[in-house]
Amino acid sequence: MHFKLILSVSPSEQYTEEKLGQAEKTELDAHLENLLARGDCTKNWTEKIFRQTEILLQPNPSARIEEFLYEKLEKKIPLRITNAEVLGQYMQDAAKEFGPSTPYGSTLITVGEYQKRIGAVEREFIHASAVGFLNPLRNFLEGDWRIISKERRLLENYRLDLDACKARLKKAKLAEAKAAATPDFQETRPRNYVLSASASAAEQELRVAQTDFDRQSEVTRLLLEGINSTHVNHLRCLHEFVKAQAAYFAQCAVHMQDLQKELSRFPNAFVGNPSMSVIAPGPSPLSTAAPPGTSPPGRTSASPGPLDPVVTLKIGEVKPPATGTRKAKVLYDYEAADVSELSLLADELITVYTVPGMDPDWLIGERGNQKGKVPVTYLELLS
Repeated sequence: MHFKLILSVSPSEQYTEEKLGQAEKTELDAHLENLLARGDCTKNWTEKIFRQTEILLQPNPSARIEEFLYEKLEKKIPLRITNAEVLGQYMQDAAKEFGPSTPYGSTLITVGEYQKRIGAVEREFIHASAVGFLNPLRNFLEGDWRIISKERRLLENYRLDLDACKARLKKAKLAEAKAAATPDFQETRPRNYVLSASASAAEQELRVAQTDFDRQSEVTRLLLEGINSTHVNHLRCLHEFVKAQAAYFAQCAVHMQDLQKELSRFPNAFVGNPSMSVIAPGPSPLSTAAPPGTSPPGRTSASPGPLDPVVTLKIGEVKPPATGTRKAKVLYDYEAADVSELSLLADELITVYTVPGMDPDWLIGERGNQKGKVPVTYLELLS
């Protein structure tokens, strides 16, 4: 019994001695080590991508926590309207207060309706991304990876048992060799018998521990090799996510184009408030200008439509509004096509303003005593 207590080494003692550098450690084969490193890398990056995608789809942390609790309780998550839908509803409610027949109120109603449509598209995108991309990532982290982690812990325990058995056998062999080198004629037989029995028991435990360790190594290796199929599955899900995202942005672009067309039907809605930052409706605001060094935009036709009031007005008779004139910087040289236009030189400053019913691609420009129509694409709004 005395020798058995001396030769006993527990897995916890083995782990402590390994950390202190006082015991040998069984090293895994290089292939298994590579699989373990690849598995850890996959888990870490999948977790980061999963968390950031959650933030992208739902920026509100309180809402994410609420959805998490509903999932854990296995209850249906209540329908949550998007921020765009809330904005659209606010716009329409405001229009009722301002008067839906006013230019501002009718525009709020139209814009609010399109905001609701964009919100509905966003909700579809969130749902599609959650089902096609987030759920597979979550299933890996909460399912496959937990199984792998459990088997890895078992492998580590079997390795500690194996190393403890090796340490016990080593101590038994040393004790047996020491006893044989310094015999005691009175106690040689019983002590040698006990030491020999301890060594035999240690050898038997080592064989069992080695078998368990090898079997667990194979199980862990097979699970880690399944990471390759996980990557293939996540690649397919990533394609689905990009497809859903592309569809979302495409539908938003269509809705915004339709909205601009709706707003362009009411060009006079902006004339009543010259302090607005947008001088005329349309896709070419003054603040949207090509960067310096690029080629100037193509010349816009100066021939107005038959209903354009500028056709029936002489440029010299056009008077600037009491308020609403603005300074603009000329981006490119421009040569007037007729007497109704004003020639421009790059980098000069002019005063610009609009008149009711004027083509949104043109403004009235003034430079000293000179006055004429100028294309908005050649200008950059300053104030």
